[in-house]
Amino acid sequence: MRSYDMLVIGSGPAGHHAAIQAAKLGKRVAIIERKESVGGVALNAGTIPSKTLREAVLYLTGFRQRGLYGASYRVKEDITLSDLRFRVDHVIAHELDVFRSHFQRNGVDVVYGAASFLDPFTLRVSGPANGGNGEDFQGRFIAIATGTRPARPAHVPFNGLSVYDTDQLWELRAERLPKTLTVVGGGVIGIEYACAMAALGTQVTLVEKRPRVLDFVDAEIVDALCYHMRTMRTTFRLGEEVSGIVKDEQGRIVARLGSNKTIVSEALLYAAGREGNTEQLDLGAAGLTADARGRIAVDEHYRTAVPHIFAAGDVIGFPSLASTSMEQGRLAACAAFGVPCLSMPHLFPYGIYTVPEIAYVGRNEEQLTVAKIPYEVGVAPYREIARGQIIGDDTGFLKMLIHQETRQLLGVHIIGEGATELIHIGQMVLAHNGTIDVFVNSVFNYPTLAECYKVAALAGMNKLATAPVCELSVPVA
Repeated sequence: MRSYDMLVIGSGPAGHHAAIQAAKLGKRVAIIERKESVGGVALNAGTIPSKTLREAVLYLTGFRQRGLYGASYRVKEDITLSDLRFRVDHVIAHELDVFRSHFQRNGVDVVYGAASFLDPFTLRVSGPANGGNGEDFQGRFIAIATGTRPARPAHVPFNGLSVYDTDQLWELRAERLPKTLTVVGGGVIGIEYACAMAALGTQVTLVEKRPRVLDFVDAEIVDALCYHMRTMRTTFRLGEEVSGIVKDEQGRIVARLGSNKTIVSEALLYAAGREGNTEQLDLGAAGLTADARGRIAVDEHYRTAVPHIFAAGDVIGFPSLASTSMEQGRLAACAAFGVPCLSMPHLFPYGIYTVPEIAYVGRNEEQLTVAKIPYEVGVAPYREIARGQIIGDDTGFLKMLIHQETRQLLGVHIIGEGATELIHIGQMVLAHNGTIDVFVNSVFNYPTLAECYKVAALAGMNKLATAPVCELSVPVA
């Protein structure tokens, strides 16, 4: 039996960063991966492929340049799945090499096989390397970072050809893109794929059982996103649930909704929910349990109910983003070995790669209203920024929320080109409890989208200057 200071189950973003952090602390670490390659879903079927797909779509369709050169502008007329996979495969191959290099350079052992608990300190790993017989590993600490998989309800006839989940999307071998597509699920994954396919020219119908998509995002930003998606011929069926899916005589997919509506399309992508990859871990042997969706509960240090076992990443639930998973893995390793570290989950930036992309950090208007915090809004439309005109994005905007009394920055919300990059400027100011004076007194390169921060701050300041002053007037003698 091989013994380690830390055993990490799963090599996705959370597992990767937990293992590297532990190794940087001088600990002996092994990472256990049940697939044949490292990187988890994020690298092989989720984050990296979907974002690369988006980039390929925007380039090949000429989408970014249409505001300048017209709606008919395209780099390639007939786009096939091979065109899209070419770029995706290239990026995945490079990132796989980077991951392997990280593990080698830091002395992290990589063990391929499926892990299950024998007891709270021991894992049995069964895989091709040991002929499936199993090899036992002992860890002083164990980190569970097994990620999630798409939910596959029994009433959905998945076939990997015309009805598929988000992981199966990368196994498609058909060259012709569907002209019509039904996407079930208006969460991050569903709406990202819906946008990418709509930008390709596919007519998309998105079904979401909640009254709005992305209900954790600022309502104004979501409204703007839905408006842009509708201009790409996306149809929304909100507050609706799919009750049945069949194939008709012409081979088309017919989705029946609970309201008796039917949606007919060439293909259907089911992207409603994900489940934790915990059913093979035999958690009971370690004294752990998972909820109905396979997720594991943790405390603020990512420690489970068993003190020496940690969990991080998608397997613990929301927000289930690669960026937050990376940080959770790092923090879990630090907590395991008693290394002090500062965590600011309330300032995690959120980036959603829709078309156009959106990002935010801090609180939104709904949250501030519920908390009864007096705020003002400063907005900078891209159309008023020279860089916005140069790149052909005249519809995006940056919105900052400002405390009416202290001028403190409370939140930043962006929709438009570069949103997921721009958001980090606001994140840094929020992390230091800064006021909008930071932006007003700063010089931003011209022309850049970062200028939006100064324009929005000045717009907000103008509103604050005209707002009524409360309990600050000096009585006249």
